Amino acid sequence: MFPKGNLAVTHWVWRSMRKLFLLLSLLLSHAAHLEGKKDNQFIWKPGPWGRCTGDCGPGGVQSRALWCFHFEGWTSHLSNCDENNRPPKERSCFRVCDWHSDLFQWEVSDWHHCMLVPSALGQTKPRTAECVTAQHGLQHRTVHCIQKLNRTMVVNEICEHFAPQPPTEQACLIPCPRDCVVSEFSEWSKCSKGCGKQLQHRTRTAIAPPLYGGSPCPNLTESRACDTPISCPLGEEEYTFSLKVGPWSKCRLPHLKEFNLSGRTVLDFSSDSKERVTFRHQSYKSHHHSKPWDIEIGYQTRQVWCTRSDGKNAMLSLCMQDSFPLTVQSCILPKDCETTEWSPWSSCSKTCRSGSLSPGFRSRSRNVKHVAIGGGRECPELLEKEACIVEGEFLQPCPRYSWRTSEWKECQVSLLLEQQDPHWHATGPVCGGGIQTREVYCAQSTLASTTQRAKEVSRPVEKTLCLGPAPSASQLCNIPCSTDCIVSSWSAWGLCVHENCHDPQGRKGEDVSGSLCSASPPPEQMACEIPCRMDCVLSEWTEWSSCSHSCSNKNSDGKQTRWRTILALAGEGGKPCPPSQALQEYRSCNDHSCMQLYWETSPWSPCSADTLVTAINETIGWNGEATCGVGIQTRRVFCVKSHVGQVMTKRCPDSTQPETVRPCLLPCKKDCIVTAFSEWTPCPRLCQPGNATIKQSRYRIIIQEAANGGQECPDTLFEERECEDVSMCPIYRWKLQKWSPCFLVPESVRQGIMGTSEACGKGVQTRAVSCISDDSQSAEMTECLKQTNGMPPLVQECTVPCRDDCTFTAWSKFTPCSANCETTRSRRRQLTGKSRKKEKCQDADLYPLVETELCPCDTFVSQPYGNWSDCILPEGRRESQRGLRVQGDSKECGEGVRFRATACSDKNGRPVDPSYCSSSGYIQEECVIPCPFDCKLSDWSSWGSCSSSCGIGVRIRSKWLKEKPYNGGRPCPKLDLKNQVHEAVPCYSECNQYSWVVEHWSPCKIHNELKSLPCGEGTQSRKIRCVKAAESEGGVVDNSLCNQDEIPRETQSCSLMCPNECVMSQWGPWSRCPQSCDPHTMQRRTRHLLRPSLSSRTCAEDSQVRPCLLNENCFQFQYNLTEWSTCQLSENATCGQGVRTRLLSCVRSDGKSVGMDQCEQHNLEKPQRMSMHCLVKCVVNCQLSGWTAWTECSQTCGHGGQMSRTRFVIMPTQGEGRPCPTELTQQKTCPVTPCYSWVLSNWSACKLEGGDCGEGVQIRSLSCVVHNGSISHWAIHVDNALCGEMPFQVSILKQPCSVPCPGDCHLTEWSEWSTCELTCIDGRSFEAMGRQSRSRTFIIQSFENQDSCPEQVLETRPCTGGKCYHYTWKASLWNNNERTVWCQRSDGINVTGGCSPQARPAAIRQCNPACRKPFSYCTQGGVCGCEKGYTEIMRSNGFLDYCMKVPGSEDKKADVKNLAGKNRPVNSKIHDIFKGWSLQPLDPDGRVKIWVYGVSGGGFLIMIFLVFTSYLVCKKPKPHQSTPPQQKPLTLAYDGDLDM
Repeated sequence: MFPKGNLAVTHWVWRSMRKLFLLLSLLLSHAAHLEGKKDNQFIWKPGPWGRCTGDCGPGGVQSRALWCFHFEGWTSHLSNCDENNRPPKERSCFRVCDWHSDLFQWEVSDWHHCMLVPSALGQTKPRTAECVTAQHGLQHRTVHCIQKLNRTMVVNEICEHFAPQPPTEQACLIPCPRDCVVSEFSEWSKCSKGCGKQLQHRTRTAIAPPLYGGSPCPNLTESRACDTPISCPLGEEEYTFSLKVGPWSKCRLPHLKEFNLSGRTVLDFSSDSKERVTFRHQSYKSHHHSKPWDIEIGYQTRQVWCTRSDGKNAMLSLCMQDSFPLTVQSCILPKDCETTEWSPWSSCSKTCRSGSLSPGFRSRSRNVKHVAIGGGRECPELLEKEACIVEGEFLQPCPRYSWRTSEWKECQVSLLLEQQDPHWHATGPVCGGGIQTREVYCAQSTLASTTQRAKEVSRPVEKTLCLGPAPSASQLCNIPCSTDCIVSSWSAWGLCVHENCHDPQGRKGEDVSGSLCSASPPPEQMACEIPCRMDCVLSEWTEWSSCSHSCSNKNSDGKQTRWRTILALAGEGGKPCPPSQALQEYRSCNDHSCMQLYWETSPWSPCSADTLVTAINETIGWNGEATCGVGIQTRRVFCVKSHVGQVMTKRCPDSTQPETVRPCLLPCKKDCIVTAFSEWTPCPRLCQPGNATIKQSRYRIIIQEAANGGQECPDTLFEERECEDVSMCPIYRWKLQKWSPCFLVPESVRQGIMGTSEACGKGVQTRAVSCISDDSQSAEMTECLKQTNGMPPLVQECTVPCRDDCTFTAWSKFTPCSANCETTRSRRRQLTGKSRKKEKCQDADLYPLVETELCPCDTFVSQPYGNWSDCILPEGRRESQRGLRVQGDSKECGEGVRFRATACSDKNGRPVDPSYCSSSGYIQEECVIPCPFDCKLSDWSSWGSCSSSCGIGVRIRSKWLKEKPYNGGRPCPKLDLKNQVHEAVPCYSECNQYSWVVEHWSPCKIHNELKSLPCGEGTQSRKIRCVKAAESEGGVVDNSLCNQDEIPRETQSCSLMCPNECVMSQWGPWSRCPQSCDPHTMQRRTRHLLRPSLSSRTCAEDSQVRPCLLNENCFQFQYNLTEWSTCQLSENATCGQGVRTRLLSCVRSDGKSVGMDQCEQHNLEKPQRMSMHCLVKCVVNCQLSGWTAWTECSQTCGHGGQMSRTRFVIMPTQGEGRPCPTELTQQKTCPVTPCYSWVLSNWSACKLEGGDCGEGVQIRSLSCVVHNGSISHWAIHVDNALCGEMPFQVSILKQPCSVPCPGDCHLTEWSEWSTCELTCIDGRSFEAMGRQSRSRTFIIQSFENQDSCPEQVLETRPCTGGKCYHYTWKASLWNNNERTVWCQRSDGINVTGGCSPQARPAAIRQCNPACRKPFSYCTQGGVCGCEKGYTEIMRSNGFLDYCMKVPGSEDKKADVKNLAGKNRPVNSKIHDIFKGWSLQPLDPDGRVKIWVYGVSGGGFLIMIFLVFTSYLVCKKPKPHQSTPPQQKPLTLAYDGDLDM
């Protein structure tokens, strides 16, 4: 609270402060608004990246748009956004081009294991009981876009440009979880007969591992105490004691305190001092810059204690033996491998820029300074590589390579003709199909921007640089055949056309006014004469006959004739008939001379250069090349007179003279074009072993042959020279110093631990090893390690004999061998010093003094080995120009040689080099490859005549079989039954080729000569003849050549009208029928009256009609086309381009062939194409390359080695050519040379060196054996020098081991591998690889030690050739409602696991509800039933109500089972009241109770009493039968079905 006096001041201050505060807040808010304008309210928003543009590869650029957005969503000017936070607008990218598809590809991994589909809660589904066969899952795989060259990953967008990304996940099935499957237990081990608690065990093995979440394997061991243990008397338990040795300690040096000043040592076990005294021995000097390598010799110890058979330790004295185990020994202190520092990185192998982004490589190396000894860490990698990319804008682009080809060479038709006939030789020009070849080579691709690219010829490079398939080097080709022009026969002559163009008959025109014609018009009327009734009547003049000659000469002129006849005689007073001479007229024709003049020409000359024209063309650069131009061709022209010969030129008309000169295109000169020489093949950069001469070569290829006088090709296409400055590789070797003296454990250590001072026993010795060159200069150790298998050992064990040991002299040399192979050789040694007197040293079995062995034998035995090789022919020559193996040149059959290898061995069966038996290692014999014989047919016969004389027919020619093919020869075409092959072509014969020619009818000869007037009926005749229409003279031929159906009549009846008779003219022609031959249409002909009769008789009819009937008097016509003929070749061709033809004829509707003019008159549509080009496939034999060189032997030594050579199909068989051989590879067995191999022996038993159990060592030896390729038990040991350098790896010759002591819990040996099993679903394999397992389990020898037992071990490995097994539950028969249930595999093995636990059948059967009624029990069917002698009384619900005794069951005469009453309702209220009173006559164990015997005895006495009383009362018994009351219910309850 403020004081009251200060209220006014405070109020004023408050008002002033408030104004100031408002002003400041306004300023601050405005500033904040300006600041927030940039910081908070406006933000950058980029658009999506655009397409990558620019150069192919990593030089591309892509951009995007940028906007400045207000936080409310509207765009603003870019200046409102903060420039410091501006996102990039451009970025570099990889632009994908189409050719990148060869450089990048999707790489997908194998599908990973199928995993269960996660549930909605994100957890995998637990193993459920609902799984029947399999569960749904997902499996994934990784997908990357990679470069093909170096397998490095790039962004996926590159590969997506060519192909969509493969899926990375897919659905899969997981088989139901399967528990571990184990075998049955073995038999229990036997118990020993001693006293005390003893154990026995049994084991089982794992057959299949747990899969897909199945349960792990159960215990594989069961142990139990023996049944009848015999307790031992107190203090007299039977134990066994074993001396147990522990493992050797690490190698260590003695402490400094262990040495006193006088050189004696006192062992100080209590000191923890780390001061060491080092025994150093210089091993070797590595190099001039390396320090001497010191080997430190130390010692190692081990514990020894006594263990009892129950696992407890005992006093050491209970285990004392004659020889106590060694507890201290010398050793080498371990030292790791030492290397030099890494060398600098080499330069990058890639020094050019390529769009493929494929990196280069660089490497660095280091050398070994000191190798590892004493079990130290081995040397690391000495070479390291990594990818590298050299960046820079000025790098040259990397070269790219592509296939190039030369021009196709000339088409060789002779190649195919030589295949068909090896003895073929050219007799003239050949044409048709052939083969042409070209050179294919690889060259560097030039850039599109390179100038003069068209003229640049790249040099050839290695073909391996070009990717993709090479272009074809050969193809079929065709040389066109020159064909003569084929023309049809001449048609009939047309009307004569006047040469004078002013002749009105020679032209047609339109009607115009008559005044335009200068000549006077022809008469429109002319006089005619009609005979009177008594005048002679004559016929009209016939047409003029054909001209008798085609031309006129001095001896003959052309002449034509026409006739007319007398139709009726003249009567009295009438005009008489003219004489016979007046009935015939003649006129001359074809009065032109037979002597004709015409022009003839010689063939055109070749195109030659015309100096003037060629000079002009060179100036203007015609056709772009100065060497090409226009030339001229000339020919001579002659004037020829028919039947005379050549005459003077001026006698022929100049207007028809052919030209003598014409222009032509000169062929361009083509110079030979060859590629530049290829690069010299590289000389080796690295040094070379030996002094062999190494050559380098280069070559060039002709890509265009010279033509038309161009520059010829060079002679040299291949050059070779020797490499210069090839260095010889230095040879490095190990230089070994002598072994040092044997170093023992220091005396102080030995005395302190072992209590003995004698300097003897096991020790180690060392030696110096260095690497030197041939000239004995020291070298890096790495050089020797590269050239040898390893380093010789620097350390070895040695022994200093003790006083009690046996000592010997060195072995003597072996005694010499005699020439006899049966002899032996021996060597000796002797005992030295006090050993001569020691008894144990005299034992020759332990310490042999003589060694004997068989002498080497120089008798060798050769045995053939393997199969005979293929028959090998001598090499054929190769045609260099054509590049193909020509049939006649290469030897594909004939006599050859086959080889068989021989195995050489000495007399003892030891393999030796084959040179001891023969020089080559082969036996050989001659062989024959049968030559293939092709099918041989005769030449084509000549064409037969056309089968039809009119219209279309067939001409046939044929070939017949001369020799059948065999031995793989060219097969025959399809032959007919007569072994012939036919070829038919259509042919056409002109229908008017031969025609009938008739003369005029003779005068009518009257039959009745007795008449006063020679008139009336008579006959007349004429001559007919058959002529060939094509001949101008019309020569007479045989009548059979003309159509006999159209033969004219030679005689006919006629009539000479008498003077008083009516005379009619001859009938005119029938009118034409329509084309459709409609029968409703009539045909008409007419005649007119020439002379009326004297009488009033009417004359004969002057017109006749008849209907147009098809094929009788009316005919239709159509063109008939044949099928296309077979492909016809030129006479000189055997294949290639040919012609197929078809023929056209005219056929009448009655099927008769007629002349083509008939169809032409009806203007029918004529087909256009009557010929077409076709191709006859060339029959090409299989073309093979030459044999390659023999390959290296598949094995370096021993049996089974094979060499092979191959050839390739250059051109496959075409058509019916000789097929390719099935065998394109030849095999030859290699010579059998002996194999020398280092062989490891089996591991020895675990050596404990004096102990009974505990830690020991196993050793095995390395020896050299000779064999024939497969090391077997009979491999023969030979001198180690024959195997070369020994692999100096001591670690493979020694390994630690352990022998369990009695009472120890230990692991068993590995079980055998189980059979290979596949994971299957419904009997089908779920995976390609199977599994097999093996196991080790533990054996408990004492319950006290079971806590120290190791874990049981399960091993699983993949396998092939597995089977699908299924597991099923098996059960025995029920016995007292129990049975045995077990799982069995489909191969019959009983197992544990594998079967579905849900499907396990019950082993104990129980009734529900339980059977608690008296005398009831649970039956096999699982329902309650009654015991024997009782019957079931059932309730309405089907359950047992109670058991009722069956009458007479005591006598065992009936076993009653009430089946009908099971479902019958029974009133059981009374029974329910007394059901608790039921008495049980039997004990639970089935024995009759005692009270039953008493009741039975009492009942028997009562029955006797009743019988006696009845007898007394009823002295005369009446016959009376009644059913006992107790049986009445039975008659109601039972249906009488009693089993008696």
